[in-house]
Amino acid sequence: MDKIEEMLSSGGAVVLPTETVYGLFCKALDEQAVSHVYDLKGRPREKALNLNVSSLEEIYQFSKHQPQYLKKLYQAFLPGPLTIILQANEQVPVWVNSGMKTIGFRVPSHPKTLDLIRKFGPLIGPSANLSGKSSGVNFQQIMTDFNYEVLGIEDDAFLTGQDSTILDLSGETAYILRQGAVTCEEILAKIPEIHF
Repeated sequence: MDKIEEMLSSGGAVVLPTETVYGLFCKALDEQAVSHVYDLKGRPREKALNLNVSSLEEIYQFSKHQPQYLKKLYQAFLPGPLTIILQANEQVPVWVNSGMKTIGFRVPSHPKTLDLIRKFGPLIGPSANLSGKSSGVNFQQIMTDFNYEVLGIEDDAFLTGQDSTILDLSGETAYILRQGAVTCEEILAKIPEIHF
């Protein structure tokens, strides 16, 4: 853990487990660190990244025009496999969301990953794979793919391998952009005031 904290602190990238798949994490507000992750993955720069945060307050800090039910939604599903898209405010660096008007938020539930987000966050954490390959769920395979150039925490058993649900709340109505672990029915059951 000390080496991983050192790596994050100095602007490096690390492989961490979430409840879905492994992510390649680094400090979101460090432009060089984010650039390094794009290079490692071979990811096109126009593909925006999410902010991994550890609190509702941080979501408010980097977004605007949030729906009134956001707190209720957060309490019902986060930390967990739900990505929330909101309108970005001027605090969001262009190198994170590629200059888009929106930003995605993720609050992973793996305890060690969440601790690191609390300590060094916000972090970016796209899936730990080479761009175009399937999402990383096997730690040793990920290490091989990245030629052992990154450190990480191995916990294959914690992962479900199922992607997070992406819920877009940036417009008048809510949209599910990707159906993952959390269903539309579950969201409506907890948040009846949401409009799809």
